[in-house]
Amino acid sequence: MNLKRSFLWLALAWMVIQSPRVMACATCYGQTDSKLAEGMNWGILTLMIIVYGVLLGIAGFFGYIIYRSNRLAAAQGAAQENDKATPSD
Repeated sequence: MNLKRSFLWLALAWMVIQSPRVMACATCYGQTDSKLAEGMNWGILTLMIIVYGVLLGIAGFFGYIIYRSNRLAAAQGAAQENDKATPSD
């Protein structure tokens, strides 16, 4: 038990000593001119373009389906009107 407690204290002391090395990245500290921040911004922009492109593609597909179904319904309605207008023997 005493060995576990001393190991725990040693690990805690090691974390306190090493804390400057585990600080957050440059972006969190406001260095927006660093290469890391620039790369992260380009990564975010790339992901936004991909995600929004896919979403627009899905919306466009469903818009096309709605357009085609409306056009088909109009064509069927016109065909039924045409059938009613011509007399059948």
